[in-house]
Amino acid sequence: MATEQNPNSQELEQEQAEAQTQAENEQAEVTVESLQEQIAQLEGDLKLEKARTANAVYEAQKSVERIQRESEKHKDTVLEKFAKQLLDSVDNLERAIAAAGDEKNSLSEGVELTLKSLLSTLEKFGVVAVDTANGFNADLHQAVGIDPSAKADQIGTVLQKGYSLNGRLLRPAMVMVGA
Repeated sequence: MATEQNPNSQELEQEQAEAQTQAENEQAEVTVESLQEQIAQLEGDLKLEKARTANAVYEAQKSVERIQRESEKHKDTVLEKFAKQLLDSVDNLERAIAAAGDEKNSLSEGVELTLKSLLSTLEKFGVVAVDTANGFNADLHQAVGIDPSAKADQIGTVLQKGYSLNGRLLRPAMVMVGA
């Protein structure tokens, strides 16, 4: 009887070992398949994250460019307002020189030097006088009257100088033109 149980137990152990080997093989196959599925899922996730990152970088670059444009526009606006305010001082200094006439004294010379210094500073920042020597131009000049001594479409008298800032009209020249 002991010998009969021994072969049965050996068969049983052998069947269990075969079943365990078969289960391990199936488990190994399932694991390889599941790992391949996980790899495919992770590759898809990686592509999605790369696309999101690229989009975020693009948006950040566009934001920086927009901020730089807005900053330049703001700087130009501030410079324009500041220059317009300084033009009043230029006009006042020119009137003072005109009022002094041909009389040369230390005060009139000081006013002339101050005007020269102010104009050179304005030129460094792109503020230049509008040309009035080459005839009337409605884009640069504002006609406020008729000068009977001037030729047609020519500027006769300049009442107030005009100025431009970096090629953009800051203030038109007030002129009288011939008819």
